[in-house]
Amino acid sequence: MELKTKIWMTGALEWVALLNGEEVFLGKREVPIPLDEGDAWVNDLGDMFKIIDAEIIQVGKTEPPKKYW
Repeated sequence: MELKTKIWMTGALEWVALLNGEEVFLGKREVPIPLDEGDAWVNDLGDMFKIIDAEIIQVGKTEPPKKYW
């Protein structure tokens, strides 16, 4: 699948995308690689994303996942 959304990884190993003309933090390890149609995830900030029609869409916000160290 060819993704229509421009994405890149920073030097801090964080995934970022250009959504609606803005740089949006997608996440780190929680981003499913390789990306495929229907994949969904929640980043450390509680932002929810899903791939629909080969584009990454921000579908909402939720409580950030709890970390158990």
